[in-house]
Amino acid sequence: MARIVIDDLHKVYAGGVKAVTGVSLDIADGEMIVLVGPSGCGKSTLLRMVAGLETISSGTLSIGDRVVNDLEPAQRDIAMVFQNYALYPHMTVFGNLAYGLKNRGVSKADIDRQVRQAAEMLEITAYLDRKPRALSGGQRQRVAMGRALVREPAAFLFDEPLSNLDAKLRVQMRVEIRQLQKRLRTTSLYVTHDQLEALTMADRLVVLNGGVIEQVGTPMEVYDKPATVFVAGFIGSPAMNMLEMPYLKALGRLPDALPSGADLIGVRPDDLVLDALDAPALSLTGTVALLEPAGAESHIYVSLPGRAQPVTVRVAGVPLHLAEGAEITLRAPVDALHPFDAASGRRVA
Repeated sequence: MARIVIDDLHKVYAGGVKAVTGVSLDIADGEMIVLVGPSGCGKSTLLRMVAGLETISSGTLSIGDRVVNDLEPAQRDIAMVFQNYALYPHMTVFGNLAYGLKNRGVSKADIDRQVRQAAEMLEITAYLDRKPRALSGGQRQRVAMGRALVREPAAFLFDEPLSNLDAKLRVQMRVEIRQLQKRLRTTSLYVTHDQLEALTMADRLVVLNGGVIEQVGTPMEVYDKPATVFVAGFIGSPAMNMLEMPYLKALGRLPDALPSGADLIGVRPDDLVLDALDAPALSLTGTVALLEPAGAESHIYVSLPGRAQPVTVRVAGVPLHLAEGAEITLRAPVDALHPFDAASGRRVA
């Protein structure tokens, strides 16, 4: 296990294209850090820099007590799990798991012991004699994890390892990876664009946008108190509603207890309720544009006067008393409102 320290890391490609700009991050020994953000935000580039698959333009990267900027991937004591499994098709599962150990000169007896131990942990012992083509997607991903596991590295790096799996299998593998990481307490850096994956797997989230860190925090810190408009809109599904302060003031439905300097108010779909509230609250009246049942919950899209973008509400079950075109009043308590400065995009304290 090892601490990873990323200090003012930059990646600039030919032509001056900036992929990562001034990223600094201290990953504790045994911690699971998840990098999340939209496509092109720099998360995979940052991961590949840690792995040694991308050169570092400037800054310092340390793994354990070593600066590794100029070390080859094989010298960094890390193991990487890729999106496309990267298994050798001509080898059996046993051969894939044993390959790295053989290259390191590990004895045959130790290889057999380590491979079978990892296979048992990942429940793939029955497939050791099979070739990758005879395995399902989930089984192949377990083999890819096993190949990383047998190396007993200082750190695991995961590059969107579940993106090729179907929805049900993604949930299963997400749980398995997290349980495995907690059991082994191996320092891990995990990349995903899936916010649910990020929220459920991370000790801390790192939200990236345009090669820059927008926020670092525990999943609930990032969800409950987004530091920027970008984070507020990216983390949470459906996305947070954003309402301009001048519009709310014109409605005359704005509570007094809001910080000065805020000209954009965010409110999550979960925090808009159909019931009257005793405490001071934001109040919005509009018409139901669309009612979208989604199993255990429903999403209600409400058109407000003078606004093209509807407000989204998430409620439990299916509200049978509502119909499209019906007038509806939504309320949110003051402590559920998120104040932002529109110009900077930053949260107002």
